[in-house]
Amino acid sequence: MSEGINCTIPAGAPYILARTKKALKQAVPQEPDPLWLTAVHAAESKQAQDIKVLDLRDVTTFTDTLIICSGANSRQNQTISNEIEQQLKKHGDIPSSVEGYTNAEWVLMDYGDYVVNIFSEKARAYYDLERLWRDAKPVKY
Repeated sequence: MSEGINCTIPAGAPYILARTKKALKQAVPQEPDPLWLTAVHAAESKQAQDIKVLDLRDVTTFTDTLIICSGANSRQNQTISNEIEQQLKKHGDIPSSVEGYTNAEWVLMDYGDYVVNIFSEKARAYYDLERLWRDAKPVKY
């Protein structure tokens, strides 16, 4: 027969333990999401299709992350671009350049550490950046 330890748990202990765990969780500083992820979420919010994120750090030096997505038409591509710019501006990040916005077959937004490419389906198939940067690592988000 094994001997057990006989102890009594105070009535409020589970509540105190839960509060302590919550306080500890809040006290540990969380790393903020990378800004490229904010761009991805902004594109998703405007129904961008086939979003791909590529890690280019081992492939080139001009940027770290490449985001590629598609819109159904030039109007949607402009809407996606506008939303990305608005959301990133809230974090103090503005693009160093935006190319192709007027025609919007291929909108390129250069943020330095990451570059956003918003394509029409036709332009995306033609330029095929995924093939061009096939040595880059895909990033799951």
